[in-house]
Parts: sequence; structure tokens; C-alpha cells
Amino acid sequence: MASSHTFKIATEPWEFEQINRLNYETFVEEIPQHQRNPQGVLVDKFHKENTYIICVEDNEVLGMLAIRSNRPFSLEQKLDDLESHLPPYRSICEVRLLTTRKNKRHSRVVHGLLKETLQYCRDQGHDIAIISGILEQQKLYEHMGFVPFGPVVGTAGAMFQPMYLTTENYARSKKPAIQISTIPSTGRVILTPGPVDIAPSVRRAFSEITISHRCREFMDLHAETKKLLCDLVNARSVEIFMGSGTMANDIIAGQLSLSRGRGLILSNGEFGNRLIDSADRFGLDFDALAPEWGDAFADDDIEKILDGGPDIRWLWAVHCETSTGMLNDLDMLRRICRKRNIHLCLDCISSVGSVSVDLGEVYLASAVSGKGFCSYSGLSMVFYNHDVKSSDKKLPRYLDLGTYVENGGVPFTVLSNLVGALNASLKTGDIEKKCRQNRAVSAWLRSQIRTMGLEILVDGQDAAPCVMTICMPDRLNSLQIGSQLEDRGFFTHYKSSYLKKRNWLQICLMGDLSREVLSPLLTNIRQFTS
Repeated sequence: MASSHTFKIATEPWEFEQINRLNYETFVEEIPQHQRNPQGVLVDKFHKENTYIICVEDNEVLGMLAIRSNRPFSLEQKLDDLESHLPPYRSICEVRLLTTRKNKRHSRVVHGLLKETLQYCRDQGHDIAIISGILEQQKLYEHMGFVPFGPVVGTAGAMFQPMYLTTENYARSKKPAIQISTIPSTGRVILTPGPVDIAPSVRRAFSEITISHRCREFMDLHAETKKLLCDLVNARSVEIFMGSGTMANDIIAGQLSLSRGRGLILSNGEFGNRLIDSADRFGLDFDALAPEWGDAFADDDIEKILDGGPDIRWLWAVHCETSTGMLNDLDMLRRICRKRNIHLCLDCISSVGSVSVDLGEVYLASAVSGKGFCSYSGLSMVFYNHDVKSSDKKLPRYLDLGTYVENGGVPFTVLSNLVGALNASLKTGDIEKKCRQNRAVSAWLRSQIRTMGLEILVDGQDAAPCVMTICMPDRLNSLQIGSQLEDRGFFTHYKSSYLKKRNWLQICLMGDLSREVLSPLLTNIRQFTS
């Protein structure tokens, strides 16, 4: 496509004048849908309701299409029971009058119009568009991602195939996607460790009327949600809080401050360092084992520290170290702690919901609602497998796990919408299936990244399937690559200070992401790093 082409929403009088003339040329002179007139102008019957996306070069409209979301649609006048032919959606619009100048047919003008249309639909919240495609051009439409449905409509000389287009279908189309935002129904591909893409069922649950955290309906919802959480990770109990994962870890630190004996904190990344910071703030007595970021813990190193500190009674570590993409060896940690009768505590904020986790022998573990569970941020939780009592005012009441236990789990205000959304994500989402899919997708994605000659910080058996850290070579800038990907609709993780400092960029698979959605991402990365 020539650099002088501009794709935009029509706003100027001269643009509308040319739209009406192009409309006449196509749908009167070429496709006999309307009567001829001496003015050579055709004003669409929905003109005042249409939004026109146009391609302009040197003050000439080369191509156009019209978007309209008011019902009934034009297609509904030709096809009964439109809804029965469509996949589930949240918001729909109709695309009409797609045409270009004759000398611009089969060019990239059409694809540019569709790109701009997808962007417009994203901004307006539409996740599906319907169109009446010219029957003779059906293959071309399908080439661009349109899906035919229902019977052919129209009259002799002007026959049309009803079709729909979603952003996912356009992403899978045969047209190279390096120039488009290949986006799912949310309007973008979210590849950060949070927030994640939210399923329609979870959005609906969040949109329910807010109810009191003291009413019976909420208490039943709260209890059911806690049971679903415990069943998922094989834990005896869990408490839910309004707050971030950092607060959940502070609650764990508070519990450890009540116990006797010293501790050992393992850190091989940013979030292990934050456990150390939390322990320092609570005045805990502990040793620390801190290998290089991206290095796995060696059991001999852990055992050596424990041999030298017989009074060590607890061990605290991050399961999935988000800053590097390291999945620390839970089986090893569990085995060491079991042998020495040490309490194992875990930060599972990025692992629960993203990988299979068994917390049956874990003393305390933190998690959140907004990562692997694919719900909204705002809730955190602590799992435990032992009896917990109040600290007798030794801890701030909001950070005292015993306060929650002794007050039925809801001593303070909790937003029912957040609990309802988490409940819906647990009940409607197949988390185990998503974890299996993410392992397969991660293995494929890593192999593709390696073929580009890019270094992956943690690879192989230690790699977390939900986080991949790409170490950009000196000739590339992670901020620039991340920004370019963001312009194309791929929101990777690159803005955190610890990533910027090291020139790292991360691809996170916390949500439900497929190879089809991610294939265009690879095309873009290859383009920006070659």
C-alpha cells in the first residue's frame, strides 16, 4: 500500500460527496440494485446513521464501507431469524457498501479498510460484524476471514451471501497480519501477567447488582467460591481479601511473625526480593538464598543452609517467579520441608490458575483473582491447611488471618461483584484444560522464538508455561519493540522497571490464548527484530 493512502472516518463534505458518487458507480451502474438518475449520485437510505470508513489519496476517495449498529439491519429484511446463524457475541454491527474504485480492486485498499473497521469496532465495543457479500466475490471475502452463513439473498443480477466477521477470524485469514491489530473480542491480545482477557460470562457476573456483604445471598456465594478455590488446589481452607497479591503476602508475613523460630526465604527474581522486603518490614528473623535471576534453586544449597540452622522452622518462596519466567520446583521444596518438618509457604500469585498446583502440604500460600483465574483484579487470597486463631491484637486487624477465620470469612466489606465474577470464572472456565493448552502453546511459541535467534531467559523443564522472558540483544530496545507490538494490538509486558533495566520483554499466557491468535504476534516480532 502506498504511503500516501490514508484510512479514516469520513468527516468532510467533499468526502461524503465522493462517497455518494462511488455508491452510485457500484450499486447502480455495476450492480443493478437501484434506479439510475441524471445526477449520478446515490445517497444510502441509512446515510444519517452510517459511519463511513474511507481510503483517501490526493483528495480522492479510493474505497469505502459503511458501519451501522442500529437494528433492524438491512440484512434482517432479507433473512429471517438472523440470530440463529451467528456465534455468541456481545455487540453487533452491520458492514455495508464495501467497495473500491475499479482500478483498486484486489489491492490492499480493502484490507486497510478492514483494519480501520476492526479498530473502530474495538473502540465501539462491537465484537462481530455482518455483511452481505457479493456472491461472485465470496472466495475473496472468505480469504479475508468472513464466514458465510444462511441462504443466498437478493435478486437476479444482485445476489449476496450473508457473512460475518470477527477479529479472531480476521486474525486467521490468509492475508499476512503484520499490518493489523490481530485482536480477540476484547479488542486486543493481552500478553501481560495481568490484567487478562475476561470471558463474557465473567463480565456478566461482574455487572450484576451489588448486594450487601452481610446478606445471606452473598454469604452463600462467598462460601461456594471458597469451596471451588480449595477444590482446585487441594487445600483445606482459604480466606479472601479485598486487596492485591502484595497484601496477601503481607498477611502471610504477619502469620510468620507469630511463629517461633527463624525462616529461610528463597529469591531468584523480583518477587522473591519482595518476599524478603515484606519479611524485613515485619521484623522476621530469617536467612536468604538468592542465586542469579533466572537460575534454579539447587536442593544442595537449600539443605546446606538448613543444616547450619536447625532452628529454621519455615521456608518461603515464589512458585512462579514472574520477573524471569522461572517455575520453581515445588516437589523439591515440598520434599525438603516434609523431611525436616518445616512449614512451606508460597507465593502462588502467578501460578494458581495458570499451572496445575497442589497445595495439600503447604502451610500458607497466596493467590489473586486477576491472573490465572481470568477474573477481575481486586481480590487476593491465602490458602492454609492448619487451624488459625486471631493474633490477639498483635497484628493490624485487616492483616490478621485469624480475624477472617473467626468472623466467618467476611469481617470487612467485600465487593459482591468481584466475588461473583471470580465465582463465574471458576464455574464456567475449565482451568485444568486451559493449563494443558497453555503448556502446548508455550512449547510451540518458544520454539518459534528460538528460530528467530532470540534468547529466552528460562527455557526447558524450569520454564513456566505462563511466562516467557525474551532477552533482547543490544542492537534492539525492549521498550521500542513492546511499543511497536502494542501499536499492532499485542500488549506484552515490558514497562516494569526490572524489565526495562535488563532490556527484557515478556509474553505471558495467563489467559486462554490459542496458536491462531498468537501466530500474527510472531509475524510482528519477526518483522521488528530482523
